[in-house]
Amino acid sequence: MRKLRALWVRVFGMLRPGHADDEFRAELESHLAMHIDSEIRAGVSPEEARRQALIRLGGAEQVRQLHRERRILSSLENLVRDTRYSLRALVKHPGVTAIAMLSIALGIGANGTIFSMVSRFVLRPAPVGDPSTLLTLSTMQKGDRCCNKFPFPLFENVRDDAHSFSGVAAYYDQIPASIGGSGEPERVWGQGVTANFFDVLELPMVLGRGFAKNDEAAPVVVLSETLWRRRFNADPSIAGKSVLLSGRNFTVVGIAPAAFHGAEQILYAQFWVPLGITAHLVPNLPPRDSREYHWLAVEARIRPGVSHSAVDAELKTLAARYERAYPATDKDSTFYEEQAGSLPPNIKSVVVVFLSGLMGIVLLVLTIAGANVANLLFAQAVARQKEMAVRLALGATRNRLRRQFLFESTLLALSGAVVGLLLSLWATRALSTLRLPAPVPLDLQIGIDWRVISFTFVLTFVCGALLGLGPAWAASRPFLVNALKGEDPLARAGRRFSLRNVLLVAQIAMSVVLLSATILFLRSLQNAAAINIGIQPRGLMVLSIDPRVHGYSADRTIVFLNQLEERARALPGVVSAVVTDVPPLTGGNRSEGFTVAGESGKDAGMTYAELYMVTPGYFGTIGTPLLAGHDFGSETADGLKTAIINKEFAHRLFPHVNPIGQRVKGGDVTYEIIGVAGNAKSRSVGEADRAILYRPLVQSVAGDPSLMGYTLVVKAAGNPAALFEPVRRQVYALDPAMAIFNEETMDEHVRTAFVLPRVAAMLFGIFGSIGIVLTAIGLYGVMSYSVTRRTREIGIRMAMGARPGTVERFVLRQGLVLTLIAIALGWPAAWMLAKMARSFLYGIQPHDALTFALVPPFLITIALAACWIPARRAASVDPMKALRTE
Repeated sequence: MRKLRALWVRVFGMLRPGHADDEFRAELESHLAMHIDSEIRAGVSPEEARRQALIRLGGAEQVRQLHRERRILSSLENLVRDTRYSLRALVKHPGVTAIAMLSIALGIGANGTIFSMVSRFVLRPAPVGDPSTLLTLSTMQKGDRCCNKFPFPLFENVRDDAHSFSGVAAYYDQIPASIGGSGEPERVWGQGVTANFFDVLELPMVLGRGFAKNDEAAPVVVLSETLWRRRFNADPSIAGKSVLLSGRNFTVVGIAPAAFHGAEQILYAQFWVPLGITAHLVPNLPPRDSREYHWLAVEARIRPGVSHSAVDAELKTLAARYERAYPATDKDSTFYEEQAGSLPPNIKSVVVVFLSGLMGIVLLVLTIAGANVANLLFAQAVARQKEMAVRLALGATRNRLRRQFLFESTLLALSGAVVGLLLSLWATRALSTLRLPAPVPLDLQIGIDWRVISFTFVLTFVCGALLGLGPAWAASRPFLVNALKGEDPLARAGRRFSLRNVLLVAQIAMSVVLLSATILFLRSLQNAAAINIGIQPRGLMVLSIDPRVHGYSADRTIVFLNQLEERARALPGVVSAVVTDVPPLTGGNRSEGFTVAGESGKDAGMTYAELYMVTPGYFGTIGTPLLAGHDFGSETADGLKTAIINKEFAHRLFPHVNPIGQRVKGGDVTYEIIGVAGNAKSRSVGEADRAILYRPLVQSVAGDPSLMGYTLVVKAAGNPAALFEPVRRQVYALDPAMAIFNEETMDEHVRTAFVLPRVAAMLFGIFGSIGIVLTAIGLYGVMSYSVTRRTREIGIRMAMGARPGTVERFVLRQGLVLTLIAIALGWPAAWMLAKMARSFLYGIQPHDALTFALVPPFLITIALAACWIPARRAASVDPMKALRTE
């Protein structure tokens, strides 16, 4: 306790040195006065008495210094002293400090923003207990690149036979439902899970419990905390109460934590029901006893003490056993495992490549910013040569000077990192507002977490150290004669290129790579915007409902949709109204393999086509032209199955035959083709033309109900957004309990479909602009510094007859030579790295000739503009003043 008190006194004294010195000075003077008074009473003169008292105490200044050393922790004192000195040095040059801090902030902010995406989608584990021991299992055919889900019997086999796991759970990941509560009915998505799901995940409940063993087929539900708070006002007594879920009563048994939206983090589930009752919420669920239908995602908890290699070995053994036992369905099948919470394997590789490319780009931005700051710090180091020489002469060590410069650069980097984190916070919030064109809700929230903060500050300290090394070395080794003359230690006589010029060349070369990528993605966005999507979105609004989850039968669903369609057409300002299952460009749709009816064997060609349900008038409303045949009309639910195909479908199955009147077979259903429509984009704007088959909605609802609900498409004479409220009123007039979702204009829907090329172009545009601005500033700084250092030389040249134009061209030529060298180095690197962007470009090749032809002249123009002001200043030098500068 005494040691802690002494340490606190020393730290307090260090933080308030003036107050402690005053107190000790008063105490010392009191002791001196006592000794002096004692000597005077002994007959000594006052002067001699004071001298003897000081001798006895050991000297006043020596005593005070000894007190300071005992009071102050030396390392902390040095830290405080260095901090104060560095702050004074930075504040002394506010312009340079502000430019350096902003440069670092832009570089760190860009890295923090992209790393937050890496942290969210690649590094973040599932919000479950001990995520390192929870695996997601998939099936995979030998030779395939990736994976599939489990059939129910295979899940039971692994659950019962695998000894490496303490528990194995399964879930069906997409259950649409309508839920009541406070406010209007709401469309929500949930999952059907085995009773041991929450036990295997080791997920504690906020309220209540998870499922028990006897809940496998019981009408019980676990709600997410977000849904509980939004729909039920965080009712603490909700456990045991009933909620209406798709027209059925379910008893709430627990509330899952807000951070948990499912084991697969990208999906946004808001409720969980037992797998045994899922069939009451989802039509046409695969049969449990079939090994052919792969529909269950599986999570497995590794038993304590079991290694991943042991798990892998056991799964291989089990796969071989099942292959022998069930050769018809399990032949050449194996298992694939990865840590739970990862992205789905089929998209993980694409996301990792995209984020890796972005990380490379933002590291380039930071490197360009670092080169800028390093040049500024070099300039400051040169300007402080005299100061360093004086400090060395007074006894300062070179290590002390280096430490001071490194501390200044680190402090500068930390200041920039704080601003960069604020920029990242703003940028991640903006990115979190973006929506992907997916038919199901996705959890795409991005934020600043501890991994991002740790990465940022590690990067900051590394950046600060690297930026300060060169200037610290230069400042701590001044040649006294050169320092007194103010010469640049980095530009020795005989050197053609200084270190500052080398940094500048590297900076411009990296800008070539950055600018090439930027132009590629901007041209990609331009091409994407010019893609013919096959529909005319202007003037359209869409609104979705799902009568099925409200207990409607197929016949009642058709009646409801027909009535809604008629009511919408009767509204003022409505040109037409139709119904489809999902609008185009929704990111995914059901597909089916089709052959020409009557053909078999090797002559029977097959093509896979997207399936849409539509009502008569769809093509005229949506803006897709009918190229042949006629639209749907008087079809009935039990009449002849008819279909309209698109041009691509006709090209694949009927390349040399008129498709009108032909029949095609998909599954167990045969359709007669009555029309051919133009091609339209189905899943994404960048896809190749897909074959599409349109079916009459009246003939499809009973046998193939849409899991995504049904969408009313209304064409307006004016602003389509003005129709939202009138159409909503018509829905509620037909059924006040009907949940409405996906309300938007078709223009908004199409903009959402362009989100990937827009985000890529936006990010690369921002980073490219930052890089170009930083490069221009760096080039201007080096040229301006060069003119300043060579003022006397320029004055002599002009005194000997050089014209201002000649001097101006001399400076411009110097900047142009550096730029041409950098372009010669950066252009091939950009050409080689462009191949990585192939998968993310729309309608443009990575080695686009126009892009790579634009980069050099654009950078040369930027370079000449950056050099022009220093060149003009050099040309206006007064020879007489220049000769007097030294």
